[in-house]
Amino acid sequence: MPRVAFLPIILRELWSERTLPREPEPDLVMADDAQVAAYSQAGRVDGVMSAAYLFHSAQATAVIHGAARALDLGCGPATQLAQIAALNRDTEFVGIDLSSAMLQNAHAHIEELELGNVRLAQGDITDLREFSDRSVDAVISTMALHHLPTRKHFDACFREIARVVKPDGAVYLTDFARLKSLKSVIAFAYMDSKHQDHLFSLDYERSLRAAFLREDFIDSAKCFLPSGVRTYSTWMVPLLVILRTPARRLPAPVMRELQELRAKLPARGRRDLNDLRLFFGRGGLSGDPFGSA
Repeated sequence: MPRVAFLPIILRELWSERTLPREPEPDLVMADDAQVAAYSQAGRVDGVMSAAYLFHSAQATAVIHGAARALDLGCGPATQLAQIAALNRDTEFVGIDLSSAMLQNAHAHIEELELGNVRLAQGDITDLREFSDRSVDAVISTMALHHLPTRKHFDACFREIARVVKPDGAVYLTDFARLKSLKSVIAFAYMDSKHQDHLFSLDYERSLRAAFLREDFIDSAKCFLPSGVRTYSTWMVPLLVILRTPARRLPAPVMRELQELRAKLPARGRRDLNDLRLFFGRGGLSGDPFGSA
């Protein structure tokens, strides 16, 4: 059962007119050390976003498992990338980010975890000139596309994904979708403010304001991405969007590892994970990598 706190937001978003314009983030590249630290900490095992990271690690793994080479666009501090790479040890990952501060944090995190299957590089996710056509088996991107300044850049990123991924390759993209009202944005951004750094709450608010519309994802996917990519969003209110190629059932050892990671979450994290599973499941996303856990 989803939290009661969601109900006013759901009702507002269902019945109100759209009044919230897109506001690109004031700092398109996160470089402030305190801001980077707050963002990084939120994704650690006891952080406020740990459940979301685990949810996307599971979903992405179900899509890309078995890929030889995968590209992560906008890898940030590599919290998400590291978790996915640890679940897919036979896959070589390349993480791309424009922020040198983020990459410095990412390098430290990858070294701390002793992950030998991850390489990091500074680069622009709308211009992947380092990668030749059809050169990667999978492309992932988690919560990074809203950083793009314009719809033109958004489309350019999708074109590059289509260019570098192999014809039968895997794609897993996820991000926020723009809500209808500022009240809903504020409600979501500060719902867990007592559990998170204020800088993270502020960044969350700015991210929600900068989100593209669900229709933007659908239109750009139709124009540029392989035909096998499908778009899913959270039930009733499209706060989150996932674009992916078909998932497959994971081997039993990987599913056990996911269940062990779920068990390590604090009670609040397990509740948040169950909310994501519920809202995406009701939104049409088939298959649950956690099984009956």
